[in-house]
Amino acid sequence: MRRSYLLLLALLAFFFAATAQPGTGFGFEFRPAAAVVHGADTLRNAWAGGLNTPQFSTIDLNDDGQDDLFAFDRETSRVYTFLSVAAPGTAAGRRWAYAPQYEALFPADLQGWALLRDYDCDGRPDLFTYVNNGEIRVFRNVPANGRPSFQLTTNQIRFSGGFSGTANLTLGGYNMPAIQDVDGDGKLDIMSYDFISASVIELYLNTSPGTCGNALTFTLKTNNWGGLQACQSCASYKFNGQSCFVARPLHTGGHSLLLVDLDGDGDQDLLDGRDNCPELVSLLNQGTALAPVLTQAGISASFPSAAAPVRVPVFPTGYSFDANFDGRPDLVVAPNIFTNLEDKVSLRDNVQLFENTAASGAPAFAYRAGGFLANEMIDVSEGAAPTFGDLDGDGLPDLLIGNHADRVDGVYRANLTYYRNVGTRTRPMFRFVTADYLGLAAQRLLGLKPVLVDLNRDGALDLAYSAWNGTINRLYYILNTAAAGQPVAFDAATAVDFKPQGAATTGVLPRTQGDVPAFVDVDNDGYVDLLLGTNDSREPGMSLHYFRNRGSGPLDNAFVLADNDFGRLRTATGGRPVNLSPTVADFDGDGQPDLLTADAAGGLRLFSNYRAQSGTFSDRTDLLHNPLTGQYEPTRLGRNANARFALAPADLNGDGAPELLVGTQAGGLLSYGTRNRPTTITATRSEAARALALAIYPNPATASATVEARSPVRLTLLDLTGRVVQTTALPQRQHLLNLSSLAPGVYLVRATGADGAAAVQRLLVR
Repeated sequence: MRRSYLLLLALLAFFFAATAQPGTGFGFEFRPAAAVVHGADTLRNAWAGGLNTPQFSTIDLNDDGQDDLFAFDRETSRVYTFLSVAAPGTAAGRRWAYAPQYEALFPADLQGWALLRDYDCDGRPDLFTYVNNGEIRVFRNVPANGRPSFQLTTNQIRFSGGFSGTANLTLGGYNMPAIQDVDGDGKLDIMSYDFISASVIELYLNTSPGTCGNALTFTLKTNNWGGLQACQSCASYKFNGQSCFVARPLHTGGHSLLLVDLDGDGDQDLLDGRDNCPELVSLLNQGTALAPVLTQAGISASFPSAAAPVRVPVFPTGYSFDANFDGRPDLVVAPNIFTNLEDKVSLRDNVQLFENTAASGAPAFAYRAGGFLANEMIDVSEGAAPTFGDLDGDGLPDLLIGNHADRVDGVYRANLTYYRNVGTRTRPMFRFVTADYLGLAAQRLLGLKPVLVDLNRDGALDLAYSAWNGTINRLYYILNTAAAGQPVAFDAATAVDFKPQGAATTGVLPRTQGDVPAFVDVDNDGYVDLLLGTNDSREPGMSLHYFRNRGSGPLDNAFVLADNDFGRLRTATGGRPVNLSPTVADFDGDGQPDLLTADAAGGLRLFSNYRAQSGTFSDRTDLLHNPLTGQYEPTRLGRNANARFALAPADLNGDGAPELLVGTQAGGLLSYGTRNRPTTITATRSEAARALALAIYPNPATASATVEARSPVRLTLLDLTGRVVQTTALPQRQHLLNLSSLAPGVYLVRATGADGAAAVQRLLVR
């Protein structure tokens, strides 16, 4: 077997040498994979990756005089950038367009919160962000090449006026400050709840000399702004020394603040969002900026109206900017939690828009159905996991998306979302069909990660999936009872779990929540094997386990441990990659399958021609082409210990190259195409092929192709991921391959003679 494997590698290397490109020339680029339709609406930012806990600020990214949009997702520590672009025929005449090339302009290590505010009065917003358990660091915006560029000004804002003289300005880990001009002197001040109990508001005035605040010197004006004390219950406050009477819990949560003149009297009123609460509470200031007067009568938990109040699942935070391009600041509200592990709320369609309908004076906020931006994306709440396959028998790859979970009708559970491909072989279009394919939501699973793959070698796709059933993680499969090329027939009631092989530490299938399976023929024997990304630490090894398909016996006992540290994958510091997700395809076009991984660090790693590697695999991380710089850069998918990603390659547009879809923790999909990958396909014959007199015609082919050899051979048809898509049972000199069920693309035809001699040729299916 080993000799045949090495022979095949050598043959493949020979076949593809003529069309291979240098490794440094290949990479990925963001490219929308297809139009996506929900009902009558085409999603305008379908492939932006979803939104969970976005924090919004405006900035002119492309120097065209228009405010663009910066968003920082607190839960995933990911930056998003959107351009304001012309949209003829729309009411506003403009729209937000996802433009990820600008994300690399921002620091890569942002966490907690990030707000753009102009502190040096040069008309360009600078960056204020969380650091060191609630302190503040600041980056100055110093443009370079007509684009923003952020240079560190300080890692630690300090203030005077406290009990100990000068000290670090610390907000705590949960609080989100208001960084705005509170007293009207043109300088940015800082207002936040205290970092110890999060029950009183502190105001730090900017006392920098001159008319601007660029020295970033602050003085504590008051540690009890407005005499306000937040009590334990949501939307509950006391004033001027009154006691809340109820002891606060050990977990105090945090608050988010936004200052807006809600009543048009010239001073700043307060919008207060709180962890563990759904309301954005308004508190009207009936005094002045520096002598605020707050009363119970001026508090509303039904802001902006009783008919349509703000209600976000947990920890609402408000952002004021012109979201609908009418020249007036609107109010956008989104949750601001660090993680959903405890709250277990729905993070789908969770960004709300309240349009400012007032022509002048005090704002009048009106709820707009549909929300803001998240409704323009594929979004399955959190932990999206895509897979592709022809489900309806029309020859086009359809899309299934698993997720970690979503809360629907009070139940927090995973589900499968189905998008049918209603386009053509060269122009895919995905139409939403259902958010509960096969009714798996009723099983109340978590961490559902599906894979469409032919497990039993009958030419028809089966469904495998990893899921947590409440006590243990299992790998399940549902066999397709329909014939190849027909609409699939899956029955969730027939799901079987793969059985462990041996005792613990001797090859048991890992059973850790979040295990990510990839089925691929690792050893090139014609049977799909299992690569499993896992955090399981009960057995020796690391994050990627290889289970070989022994090709005999019951399917549920087919996979046995071959290597529990496959590829010896490590982080930059030599540790375990957390939440590892693997996939395999010929991404770089050299005819050899490549291993691609993502993990909680938020970067893609490519292990080219992994079958030819041994020991510690060599990787490449500068994979994403940035059109702004013309350079390849590391991918920045977000970085968080809880972040999970899932990878799915598929040739969606019939050009012979796989697109890459990345499922994100934020519940959406990112779409990448390949760049500088060989696309010229020609039939290639080797000495082995000539010895067998192997011929394939027509090539390229459409519905069928004939394969002839000098002596009887068995055939195996593989796609460029190494997945077996067809086999022939009996050796014959001539075979007729039915290609009608195959997606367009490049396939490998492997012929094996009675003496073990093998020949491989490429077949282009159109």
